[in-house]
Amino acid sequence: MKHNFGAGPCILPQNVFKQAADAVIDFNGLSLLEVSHRSGDFVKVMDEAQDLVKKALNVPSGYSVVFLQGGASLGFTIAALNMMRDKKKAGYINTGTWAKGAIKEAKAVGTDVNVFATSEDKNFSYIPKNYSMPMDVDYIHYTSNNTIVGTQFKSIVETNSPLVCDMSSDIFSQVIDVSKFDLIYAGAQKNLGPAGATLYIVKDEILGKSTSAFMPSYLNLKNHVEKESMLNTPPVFSVYTSMLNLRDLIANGGVPAAEKKNIAKAALLYNEIDSNPLFNGPVAVEDRSLMNVTFLLNKEELASEFDQIWKAAGIVGLAGHRSVGGYRASLYNALPIESVQVLVDTMKEFTRTKG
Repeated sequence: MKHNFGAGPCILPQNVFKQAADAVIDFNGLSLLEVSHRSGDFVKVMDEAQDLVKKALNVPSGYSVVFLQGGASLGFTIAALNMMRDKKKAGYINTGTWAKGAIKEAKAVGTDVNVFATSEDKNFSYIPKNYSMPMDVDYIHYTSNNTIVGTQFKSIVETNSPLVCDMSSDIFSQVIDVSKFDLIYAGAQKNLGPAGATLYIVKDEILGKSTSAFMPSYLNLKNHVEKESMLNTPPVFSVYTSMLNLRDLIANGGVPAAEKKNIAKAALLYNEIDSNPLFNGPVAVEDRSLMNVTFLLNKEELASEFDQIWKAAGIVGLAGHRSVGGYRASLYNALPIESVQVLVDTMKEFTRTKG
């Protein structure tokens, strides 16, 4: 058995993999990969996927859900363009690589970006606090979870301005109040489905109000809402598999149940990191991510031996991001706690022999 701690394309429930694989061969007589996205069969899939997002997150009335392409990296630009108003200013919180990407793209489309809070001074190992919230801005933007370093906002940013959030790596992992946000966007490939689709949850009243002189049709969320995610050919396989995964999520207690499991998984691993003399966690304890647990060896010379041991245990995807090194265990929804226990046991055994 493999224990997948990879941070990129996510682990999904085995029954979801099976159903998706079956549909590639036979989806009502055709392969899912060849079916027309305009067919009645797939329109039902898209409708259900959007409805299940609303059900899973208790999305209130007055919001629309669309599935697009381009990942959160395109979402950086889409968010900035669609939220631009007369001020042409926005406030951003910089918590790492993906937040920096969002800042860069907002500037590229003409937004005057005020980075009013940052944790760059300590290599993004904490979530900024005690900052002054800018008032004279069109919107506030933050990234809810930092996959690379392993930090996570523990509460929704409080602001009187419209609020935008990139939730790519922790959406559906915990209960959120969607009504606090004007725009949420998230790449599917963490807790939702396979890479290819990007989820947008947008407050209807913000649509069509951009003042940007640059607004290609595809980047205008109003067009996608009006065309019900069918402005162009959608990522059929990703949407279908996301629908299957949302069905499974809801059938197993929904987001509240997933959150409870995620807290337990993270606690199990963080407790081992804190109690094991060979390892340490580089992130501020109060800001530790439930999704991406990062840790370091206190004796770097033992790295090659530890790598051999966890690989022999069937663990995959544990290496830290190339920019920071160390180790990163991603605990997405479908990862069972039994896999976390295997990692913990491996760390214990390694310390017993080497500590």
